[in-house]
Amino acid sequence: MTRFAVLFVLVAALFSACNTTPETPKNEETEKTAASKEKEAEKEVQVATVRGYAIGDIAEDFSLKNVDGKMVAMADYKDAKGFVVVFTCNHCPYSIAYEDRLIKLNKEFKAKGYPMIAINPNDPNMEAGKEDSYELMQVRAKEKGFNFPYLFDEGQKVFPKYGATKTPHCYVLQKSEAGLKVAYIGAVDDSKDAEGVSKTYLADAINALLAGKQPEPAETKAIGCGIKCKDESKLKKS
Repeated sequence: MTRFAVLFVLVAALFSACNTTPETPKNEETEKTAASKEKEAEKEVQVATVRGYAIGDIAEDFSLKNVDGKMVAMADYKDAKGFVVVFTCNHCPYSIAYEDRLIKLNKEFKAKGYPMIAINPNDPNMEAGKEDSYELMQVRAKEKGFNFPYLFDEGQKVFPKYGATKTPHCYVLQKSEAGLKVAYIGAVDDSKDAEGVSKTYLADAINALLAGKQPEPAETKAIGCGIKCKDESKLKKS
């Protein structure tokens, strides 16, 4: 082979080596694919978690500690026709403004088959939620004479399922063959000031169900303080 031919072969080999993309090991490709799928799955779970209940959905039962130290679940109320679940707390000015109205509503509708269950969804370990500890819940319930259970959402596992974003935030559940159907979501009424109320959304919704009708409106905008939670994946995006 001539010197020119040898040089040509060497140049061709060098060019081929420079333009060849090294293959990614199969195990590395598999790991990347698996990681990508895992991230997508996490994203789907997160979206499903924070969506919250919509009208017509079936709500899951829960078991949470009441201020008297006992565990409370909706299954405990054998004769109830449904429930009024209200997410509220100790310190929010809106929650405080509605306390007397909640007591009055429970007095009226518990006897008609729709008992109220209040749940504190806030994280007391956060600076903004430090007034919402279980111990201070006990104090507040005694001071106000709550005539309904006041439960602590320990670990903040319940409020994300409902999709609650405010305190107070109300959900009316109706017992059906399929389970506890969500019939109303939103505000108690249209005014923080009790004397300024012109639309009693929550009471109207319950009365509609008692009359065999569906609430109208079935959903209103809850007005109040944002729920205190460090884990943003639990918070529903508005």
